Order: sequence, then C-alpha cells, then structure tokens
Amino acid sequence: MGNDRIRVLLAGESWTSHTVHVKGFDSFTTSEYQEGADALIQGLTEQNIDVEFMPNHEANTAFPSDLSALRGFDVVMLSDIGSNTLLLPPNTFKHSQPGADRCRLLADYVRGGGGLAMIGGYFSFSGIDGKARYQRTALNDVLPVTLVDGDDRAEAPAGVRPVILKADHALFREIDGHWPRFLGYNQLRPKQNCPVLAHVRSAGNGDSTENSDGDVFIAAGEFGDGRSAAFASDCGPHWGPPEFVEWAHYGQFWGNLVRWLARA
Repeated sequence: MGNDRIRVLLAGESWTSHTVHVKGFDSFTTSEYQEGADALIQGLTEQNIDVEFMPNHEANTAFPSDLSALRGFDVVMLSDIGSNTLLLPPNTFKHSQPGADRCRLLADYVRGGGGLAMIGGYFSFSGIDGKARYQRTALNDVLPVTLVDGDDRAEAPAGVRPVILKADHALFREIDGHWPRFLGYNQLRPKQNCPVLAHVRSAGNGDSTENSDGDVFIAAGEFGDGRSAAFASDCGPHWGPPEFVEWAHYGQFWGNLVRWLARA
C-alpha cells in the first residue's frame, strides 16, 4: 500500500453517558463523552504501527464507503462498534437514501487481501441484547468464529484467564507466562477451518486446560487473500482490567496481531 509502516484504521471505542441525578423533589442531568482506545493506540504506536482512530460518532459518517478508501489501510480493527453504526449513516436512516453496505465492503476488503480484527465489547460480535448483530451482516462470513444469537456476554466478575492452545503461532511471539485475567468476554464458538488459538478457563479451574469452559478467546482465519482475527474480550476497561492494560506484553500482543493480519 505504498507505506513501509503498517497502517491501521481503528473504529469504535467511544461513548457518551447521559446521567439523571435525583435529589428528592429535584433532578438534573449531566453528560460525559469518553474514549477507551488510548492504551491500544499507545501499544500499537510503540510497535511502530500507524493508527488512525475513528470514534463511533465519527465512524457513522466517515467510515470508508468504497474499497479504494479501505485499501488505504493494511488492517481494520473494529472495537465496541455495532453493525448499525456502519449500516445506517444519516443519509440512509434519516433520509432513506441508498448507500454502501459497509459490512459487505469490509468482507470484500478482507477477501481481496486486507486484514480485519474484531475486538470484544458490549457492541462487538452479537453484543448486549444481541444489538451488535454482526451475525446478521455480510461481515459474518469473514469472521473466524461462529457467533451466538441473542445476548452473547459472558460476565465474569471473578475473572477468567485465557488458555493459549498454539503458543508457536505468530500472535504469541515473544510472549510467555500466564495471561492476565479478564472480567468478561463475548461468547464465541469455533468456525470450521479457523484455528482456535486460545480459549477460556474460569478463574477457579487451576492451570489445566482439561477443565476449560471451551469458549473461544482468540481465533484466526484466512478468507480469500486476506486474514481476520477475533479477540473475545476488551482491549481495555471494563472487561480488560488494569492487570491486562499494564501487562508487560500488552503492546507486543497487539503488534503481533496486526503484523500477522498484514502479513508483515
């Protein structure tokens, strides 16, 4: 793509909270905008990877609507961004104007040689109350996992730890020892011909993989000339606690994942 450094488009990882405060008879509201991509962007930047961050409210209109624009990036990462944000820009939702199916474009981008990663969250995969609904989109065909119908959250306040199944895979280069625990993940199932690289073990199950719960934690696949990967938990809070974000191998892992997707 004409650039020696890998170029990543990271879409999602932002939200606005609108809170009602009630004090007896009286009430008032406050609003707060937040982003959750700082640690991931820093980790990738330290791995000499260029990141263009597109928060949810910008992605609704600014996410690429043609293949030529998508091909300006080696890898696209979707993190906590529901399919409706891609499918329903204002021109379509408000004004009933036809437009590009950006989930289908992403699928074509992958088959044509692009790299795609979906990172877990309340609006990833199937999502909370099933509202992310990627299983109802063309993107489902190039995800390396099988999505469940309905709400796919596996909340794990006691913590779960991923079990690495293929430690020699490029995603785990220069990473050793136990992984940190996570406080939840999206429930994912294996897909035929897509290797499961890590699955989930409950925190109380010790170190043996024999007692694993069996849900996919990391999977990878090849579709046409491109590659995709699924990471079932958050890249940061709340499912990804400080133990993960501050982990010595945090940046190395995400760098490995992007380099594998980009065939670099």
